[in-house]
Amino acid sequence: MAGRKWNILVVLFILLIFMEAAIAQAQGNGNGNDNGNGKGNDKQKEKKEKKEKKEKEKKEKKEKKEKEKKEKKPKKIHDEATGYEMLTPLPSGQERAFCTANTTFRRSNCDGFGALCYDPRFVGGDGVMFYFHGAKGGNFAIVSDDEFQINAHFIGTRPQGRTRDYTWVQAIAIMFDTHSLVFAANRVSQWDDNVDSLLVKWDGEAVSVPTDGEAEWRANGDEREVVVERTDETNSVRVTVSGLLEIDIRVRPITEQENKAHNYQLPSDDAFAHLETQFRFKKHTDDIEGVLGQTYKPGYVSPVKRGVAMPMMGGEDKYQTTSLFSTTCKLCRFQRPSEFVPSEGLIAQY
Repeated sequence: MAGRKWNILVVLFILLIFMEAAIAQAQGNGNGNDNGNGKGNDKQKEKKEKKEKKEKEKKEKKEKKEKEKKEKKPKKIHDEATGYEMLTPLPSGQERAFCTANTTFRRSNCDGFGALCYDPRFVGGDGVMFYFHGAKGGNFAIVSDDEFQINAHFIGTRPQGRTRDYTWVQAIAIMFDTHSLVFAANRVSQWDDNVDSLLVKWDGEAVSVPTDGEAEWRANGDEREVVVERTDETNSVRVTVSGLLEIDIRVRPITEQENKAHNYQLPSDDAFAHLETQFRFKKHTDDIEGVLGQTYKPGYVSPVKRGVAMPMMGGEDKYQTTSLFSTTCKLCRFQRPSEFVPSEGLIAQY
C-alpha cells in the first residue's frame, strides 16, 4: 500500500514538473510574440519616419536650388575671342534682369529671340542666328506688317583692302498709325558711360526721358499708349507701344578691344556709338516681313547656312528703303497714312 502511494506521488510530481514547464514555455512564447511584434512595429515606424524625412529634405533642397537659380544675378564677362563685353549666358529668350537700390536693369539679350546687336547680328523669331551686313549709310525695313513698320539706319566703315562695309545700327524708326518714334545713338568722339548718348523723337519733336521719379515718358497715340522708361541711369531704355510691341534699347560704343579683335581700323575720334536692341511683338500677321520680321512667319525655314561662324542673310534688295522714314520697299507691307509727318535730323550720315 505504501509503495502504491509512493508511486502516485512520483507521478503527480512528474506531472507537476511538466505542467510548470508547459506554463513557463507558454509564458515565454507569449512574451516573445509581444516583444517581437512591438519591436517590428517600432522598426517599421522608424523606417517610415526616416523615409519621410529624407523625402522632405530632398524636396527642400530642390526648392532651395530652384530659388537660388531664379535669384542668381548674371555677371559681366569679356569674350577675348570677339572683344565683346557680355552678360553670362541665360536660357534662350530669357530676360536679363537685375536690381540695384535705385532702379531695375532690363537690358537687351543679344542671344535671345528678336535680338539685333553687334555688326549687326540677328536672332530670329525661329531662334536662328544670322548676320545682315546691309550697307554703310543705308536704311532697311527690319519689320514691316499691316499695322506698323520698323526701319533701321546703318553706319559703317570700310578699312583699306576690304570689299565690304563693317556696319552697325545707329538709329531705328518705329512707325504706326500716324506716328513715328525714333531712337538714335548720338555721334561721340570719346565714350563716357555717364553721358547719355541716346536721342529720342516723337512725331518730329525731341523727347527728354526723366532720370528721377518714375524715370519714364508717356504719350497717347490715338488708341495706343507709348511708354519710354529708363532701365539704367543713361543709354538704356525700354519702349512699349501698347498692343503692338516692346523693345529694349541700349547705346554702346565700339571698344578698343573690339576694334583690335575685329580689325575695324576705326578713327580715334569716333566711338561709333550704335544700338543694341531686342524686339518682342505682341501682335503681327502671318504675312509679316522685314529682315527680322520674316523669321516670325508660321512655318518659316531660314535659308542661312548652318554650322558656319557667320551665317549670312541676304535680302538687301528686298528690304532697302530710301530713308529711315520710308515705308516703301519691294516686300514692305505697312502703308503710311497721308497725315504721317517724317522726322528727319537724327541719323548720322556715315
